[in-house]
Amino acid sequence: MSHRFILNETSYFGAGSITNVVTEVQKRGFKKALIVTDKPLVQFKVVEKVTALLDQANLVYEIFDEVLPNPTMTVVELGVAKFKASGADYLISIGGGSPQDTAKAIGIIINNPEFADIRSLEGVAPTKKPAVPTIAIATTAGTAAEVTINYVITDEENKRKFVCVDPHSIPQVAIIDSDMMASMPPSLKAATGVDALTHAIEGYITLGAWELSDMFHLKAIEIIARSLRASVNGEQQGVEDMALGQYVAGMGFSNVGLGLVHGMAHPLGAFYNTPHGVANAVLLPHIMQYNAEFTGDKYRDIAKAMGVKNTENMTIEQARVAAIEAVRQLSKDVHIPATLRELNVKEDDIPALAQAALDDVCTGGNPRKATLAEIENLYRAIY
Repeated sequence: MSHRFILNETSYFGAGSITNVVTEVQKRGFKKALIVTDKPLVQFKVVEKVTALLDQANLVYEIFDEVLPNPTMTVVELGVAKFKASGADYLISIGGGSPQDTAKAIGIIINNPEFADIRSLEGVAPTKKPAVPTIAIATTAGTAAEVTINYVITDEENKRKFVCVDPHSIPQVAIIDSDMMASMPPSLKAATGVDALTHAIEGYITLGAWELSDMFHLKAIEIIARSLRASVNGEQQGVEDMALGQYVAGMGFSNVGLGLVHGMAHPLGAFYNTPHGVANAVLLPHIMQYNAEFTGDKYRDIAKAMGVKNTENMTIEQARVAAIEAVRQLSKDVHIPATLRELNVKEDDIPALAQAALDDVCTGGNPRKATLAEIENLYRAIY
């Protein structure tokens, strides 16, 4: 059996590594950037950290800051029009998952105009050309969208989020600079951090997992488990470590897929605009419990990576309980809500949510095959 692995062409890590944006633009001979971001990042002068460097080097750009959380098809269409009007020849995406996903969709459509209908990109679309060259700059430690081949767009009209999986969408350059993440409030650090943990855990137990991806996922779990609390508390080393941990998780899951946590989280974003990281965090321990008997000895490895002592002397049942409890405790320590009710989920919507989750592309990777009734029951149990 052959396994494919796709990563960025070039990545930079560490505080201050944002200065490499100028080097990369000059080295690649790019002429004009369209910067894809959101209004809060402009308002809080995060984008300015990049534009100041571009100004200093006399590099030309325009800013598109219409991105919304859980980005919509309308936003992508606006971005495509803005790119065409601007005369740009490359993209700089600045932000968490939403600006990164928006930039991926814009970049793909510009170079593959036959996919101008954004819905046609759902699943594994047969695009022929790589997206517009993109330099992805992360501002949250969570989604790892800067290293993945996936992006998620919201179809507002039909109240659904759809996942696009396309190797052509991966940014050429990724910059993971913890200084760019300094403005994240504790609640966002917590939500995006548990999103990264979900990527690592789901990537480790997904049906497509294998030795190379396992290596990334276990290391990511270890880094996130030891550094998320410190990051949420504002400790610089914790922020630095989380920046790396979430990227390492992305290197793995982008190549092997995820599972039911993401499958059930996406409809919550589509129906209620629930922040993706929060949705994952609420679901994760419950779905881990649901999957436990279908994961062999993997929860022992997860418990050990989470810092649980003496895992080698535990029975398989004890190790599974320990892994789930370690995840539950971490979520509790960083103040993640415990129920869907706290996220304003409506009980009447559960059948529709369950159907959307069953249809989600991520659900197919789950180690336990879920039925519609089981997914409904899981939503109700967490309600």
